[in-house]
Amino acid sequence: MSQIARRPGRTIIVTGLLTIVALYFLVPVYWVFVAASKSTEDLFGTHGFLFAENFALFDNIARVVTLDDGIFLRWFANSLLYAGVGAVIATYFAAAAGYALSKYDFPGRNTIFGLVLGGVLVPATATALPLFLLFSQLGMTNTYWSVLIPSLVSPFGLFLCRIYADATVDSSLMEAARLDGVGELRIFHVLGLRIMTPALVTVFLFQLVGIWNNYFLPLVMLTDDRLYPITLGLNSWRSQTDRLPEFYELTTGGVLLSIIPLAIAMIVLQRFWRGGLTEGAVK
Repeated sequence: MSQIARRPGRTIIVTGLLTIVALYFLVPVYWVFVAASKSTEDLFGTHGFLFAENFALFDNIARVVTLDDGIFLRWFANSLLYAGVGAVIATYFAAAAGYALSKYDFPGRNTIFGLVLGGVLVPATATALPLFLLFSQLGMTNTYWSVLIPSLVSPFGLFLCRIYADATVDSSLMEAARLDGVGELRIFHVLGLRIMTPALVTVFLFQLVGIWNNYFLPLVMLTDDRLYPITLGLNSWRSQTDRLPEFYELTTGGVLLSIIPLAIAMIVLQRFWRGGLTEGAVK
């Protein structure tokens, strides 16, 4: 009876904590939307977190996408290229390497995995300068490749895929496929990738968000503003606000547009997480 009596209290506590966490993540998004709908005068006025009387969201967005012959759209497309292509290829490489480390026994397997774990502990900012020196010697700085190539490797993704493959990819299924005459590559693409889908979605989203929000590596590698990702481009606008206050409107409008692809990716791909959890429950 006492356990039953305690359950409503636990439910209230858990609901309260989840509400606080939700507000923690949603309030900044709300503030960005409100700020993007204001003029510079209203942004520094007395409205605070409330909308101003003059709703200038559409005017601000129109100015964002038309300034300097649509340079923001170029930055947006660059970020889609860096993050989209980088996340897809990095996820595939992580899945292939993690699957191989999990399901094949070969000399040096544990050593390689230990090196990967070491790579997880190295912050990206620590590798930016060595990467710049390397790409400078190759003559590849200030190109798309200088930002895209380093994004194709995800030590955390490889680690996660190896652990997930250990737990979910049954070796007996692989043996059955081999007895049916299926090649190793086909087993990986048809069997392994499908079973590892929840892990792959996790790696893809982590890599997508990481590349999309990456600032330091493009700052080191790029000098041509037409190659900038959206983070570097918006920072260049923000740096002009001291001389030109109207750039506050452009920056806040650009920030609002920049979070839309990430929000769409989260909403669209979350069903794969649910699908993976229910498949595990059925098994």
